[in-house]
Amino acid sequence: MRRAALLIAVAVLATACGSGDSSTVIGRAGSGKLTIGIRYDQPGLSERRLDGKFVGFDVDVAKYVANELGVKESGITFKEARGAARESMLETGEADLIVASYSITDARKEKVSFAGPYFETGQGMLVRYTETEIQGPETMNGRKLCSVKGSTSAQKVTTDFSQNVQIVEYGQYSDCVVALMAGNVDAVTTDEVILAGFAAENPELLKLVGNTFSTERYGIGVPKGDEKSRAAVNDAIAKMITSGEWKRALERNVGPSGYEIPQPPRITEKD
Repeated sequence: MRRAALLIAVAVLATACGSGDSSTVIGRAGSGKLTIGIRYDQPGLSERRLDGKFVGFDVDVAKYVANELGVKESGITFKEARGAARESMLETGEADLIVASYSITDARKEKVSFAGPYFETGQGMLVRYTETEIQGPETMNGRKLCSVKGSTSAQKVTTDFSQNVQIVEYGQYSDCVVALMAGNVDAVTTDEVILAGFAAENPELLKLVGNTFSTERYGIGVPKGDEKSRAAVNDAIAKMITSGEWKRALERNVGPSGYEIPQPPRITEKD
């Protein structure tokens, strides 16, 4: 009898340990808690308000995915994920997932895995409302262009359009926007959906110019090699799209800026 009871106890313990496998994101989600890296300074996408509340489309995506993995909103810890820190946050375990306007690139895929994409946009340019000479990336020679450390946006302008441009980098996009309004830089470049949010907050001071000049596919960063978790996150993204919540979240958060809501992307990051 004692031996049977002991065997049962061992089996129960083994099952419990297996369900709480801390080596994967879905295993850690079994505890009811996840840490997710987001941006704090992107109106419409991901922003920390003065009252401490997190709002935006990326935030809604993060909450939806976490819920599908079994983690309620109360179990999410949001951490700021600046551009240059996103890979290291996943590599060191500081964050379980990154949902931070994180463009999928081959270079980044060497360090992290991506689920998605869950959104597609293109790179644009933001200037002061009174600006008349800057009409796109090809008109930036001899001017100051602001972007964020760790972003590939400014490099694309210098490589493909205006080689004689002075790059100014800050830690956050909001810093670039402040510098733009103060006249310390001539333009800000990053994904158009991000810039649209800043333009909507300051319609008498800022405007978008030119057409988009790249294709940016936002993915959810997952620790490198955690394929089971990536598959689970892909399933959550697909469900958000088919349920209609993806479009509703965009309309709530991005729609007020006047940015045209695109069609949902096709999930490609599976291998």
